[in-house]
Amino acid sequence: MIRAILFDLDETLFDHRRAVAYAATAWTESVSPGHELLMETPALWLDLENKHVPSWHAGECSFAEQRRRRIREFCLRMGLRVPADLDASYAEFLLHYEAAWDAFPDAAPVLDALDGRGLTLGVLTNGTPVQQEAKLRRMGLLDRLDPVLSPDALGGNFKPAAECYLEAAHKLGLRPDEVLMVGDNLMHDAVGPARVGMRGVWLDRYRVAGGPPFVTRVTTLTDLPAIVDGLRPDLAGPHRAA
Repeated sequence: MIRAILFDLDETLFDHRRAVAYAATAWTESVSPGHELLMETPALWLDLENKHVPSWHAGECSFAEQRRRRIREFCLRMGLRVPADLDASYAEFLLHYEAAWDAFPDAAPVLDALDGRGLTLGVLTNGTPVQQEAKLRRMGLLDRLDPVLSPDALGGNFKPAAECYLEAAHKLGLRPDEVLMVGDNLMHDAVGPARVGMRGVWLDRYRVAGGPPFVTRVTTLTDLPAIVDGLRPDLAGPHRAA
């Protein structure tokens, strides 16, 4: 029986792509007004995240170093002068990024729909606790999600390592099969959890489709309450989704 739901944060509750699109274009415009490749900056920034962030997860570099690598390569590939102070330049990027923080439209409504069902609602993220909690606070969701679990609280384990999900369930005082993981990353939020007996729901916002047959796929968080009802027949009644 499901007793808790853990949500991923970036691209699940928090619109990371939108914030990156704004920040990458704004930062580039600030250092090179009218750059001819300005419209390509959001995709490039996301590509460099996918390239360099895993190095931090694997312990090959520090959190700060993967940021430096990203902005250095971003500048090289955009034909921009590489800043002498990479940390200061990244801090400028962050100001633009933070200015665009916002929740997806279905984030608060799904928490409303799940309220009153006796479920623990929390977050399991690969991000750093200070930044991720700041995002939730800005979106007005921090008080509604507890705990907010990050690798710092999970023995340094990142999704999709099995230890990450097992330790998360332990923090909740539950077995893995009593926890539902919901997120946009097929491996991190559905396949990885399933390998340790935790249920996973893949939020395919951009309709990539595919995925193994054992994965439950939704395209919006508004579909989640009905799935929870199917897993929790004891919730039938006034709180059950129509």
